[in-house]
Amino acid sequence: MSDIVKITRALISVSDKSGLEALSAALVRHGVELVSTGGTATALRGYGHTVLDVAELTGSPEMMDGRVKTLHPRVHGGLLALRDDAAHVAAMRDNGIAAIDLAVINLYPFAATVTKGAGRDEIIENIDIGGPAMVRSAAKNHGAVAVLTDPSQYDELVAALDADAGATTLALRKRLAAAAFAHTAAYDAAVASWFAFADQGEDFPAILPLALTRSTALRYGENPHQQAALYLPQTGPSGIAAARQVQGKALSYNNLNDADGALELIAEFADGPPACAIIKHANPCGVAIGATLAEAYVAAFDCDRTSAFGGIIALNRTLDGPTAEAIAGIFTEVVIAPDADAAALAVFAAKKNLRLLLTGSLPDPRRTGLVLKQIGGGTLVQSRDNGFVGRSACKLVTKRAPTEAEWADMMLAWTVARHVKSNAIVYARGGSTAGIGAGQMSRVDSTRIAALKASDAAKTAGWSQSRTIGSAVASDAFFPFADGLVTAAEAGATAVIQPGGSIRDAEVIAAADERGLAMVFTGMRHFRH
Repeated sequence: MSDIVKITRALISVSDKSGLEALSAALVRHGVELVSTGGTATALRGYGHTVLDVAELTGSPEMMDGRVKTLHPRVHGGLLALRDDAAHVAAMRDNGIAAIDLAVINLYPFAATVTKGAGRDEIIENIDIGGPAMVRSAAKNHGAVAVLTDPSQYDELVAALDADAGATTLALRKRLAAAAFAHTAAYDAAVASWFAFADQGEDFPAILPLALTRSTALRYGENPHQQAALYLPQTGPSGIAAARQVQGKALSYNNLNDADGALELIAEFADGPPACAIIKHANPCGVAIGATLAEAYVAAFDCDRTSAFGGIIALNRTLDGPTAEAIAGIFTEVVIAPDADAAALAVFAAKKNLRLLLTGSLPDPRRTGLVLKQIGGGTLVQSRDNGFVGRSACKLVTKRAPTEAEWADMMLAWTVARHVKSNAIVYARGGSTAGIGAGQMSRVDSTRIAALKASDAAKTAGWSQSRTIGSAVASDAFFPFADGLVTAAEAGATAVIQPGGSIRDAEVIAAADERGLAMVFTGMRHFRH
């Protein structure tokens, strides 16, 4: 395997012509013969270069609408032949095969064709066959052949040719080969994914095709001793990954994780009145709706002022000046909104470290998709929790029915509870959360913690009583015993919304009736681990 290989012949076949003119000019400057086909050959001739058609090289015409043109020994032999193997050299001589030292190939735009909503026949026609075969041939024989699969690699190759008198080094060819195999793997994954999910309608195919492209290397992971990066699907970013960062220092792993939770939660309120959600360590610490965005923020902040410090704030409306002024009063890591007006941008401009993310729109909370979680030796895969239970689907199980005000508070609490780590308990009153209990091993402990937080919030705000008095409470899963419900009642809750389904439901219902509570069952739980 030689270290330095001079490029004398290049095979070029690209769908993406960006950067092609400069690359081809550099190759010609170094005396490289250009071999090409179809639209690429036309483009190269348009730049004023002499081009050898693949049909001339192989002695066979393109056929079957271009499906068969490069699948020929004079192409693949030129790419695959070992230059230092006597038998290979003899086979090249006997069959009129000339070496190809550089392959510049990018593939039919399959993913883009799917994304634009093309019909099945057009999608199938954009499955590249010859391109991946040439890329893999060149990459396998990287001891002698360099392969480019992306215009972003062109400048590096040109610099290498200029530095080494038209030659490439083994180190460069190895890097390009690794990128080439990743490129074809991602391409095949996109094709396999479309066949499995779109064409065949499978939920969990026997092999899960997955290919992600690194977008950003992050400073560190969940902790400083961990490394991390952000990867994106081939279809491009969506959700929080697609947000435009207007200002502030680079986002960390934890920022992105918390911001994702904040955006998913506030998306539940996309069609409602102005709303604000404040997230800390992936859990909501305050959520509220209001007549204005500023009013919603203040109500969410008052739910837990202590936890809101250094949190993530998500808004369902364009960020305005008054809301930005209110937010600027405390240290905040990230603010997320669909957009921001000039007044808000001016306020935040003075907060250099505050990150402002503009999403343009809010994601659909009911969308489908898969969620992956790694475990030791494997990966758990499940569908997104996009389940929804509206008021009409709830079942009244107590003697007393909820009032209209209680219904509104129950639905708010239930909406928030699905975004709280299990065991989750959420008290809500008057359009805002009153107390949130998250992630406890015992549901009754979550109930107590949520009530305690509400009591602390009342003291901090100078209120005469806790906002759990007269509140509705939501539990993300059933109360296994009556003790959790009794604790909520003692905290002042008057209405309860929970999935039901416990073997002790009758005991829990009886406890609710005894205390005059209104309670409904949703029939759907929302564990979030």
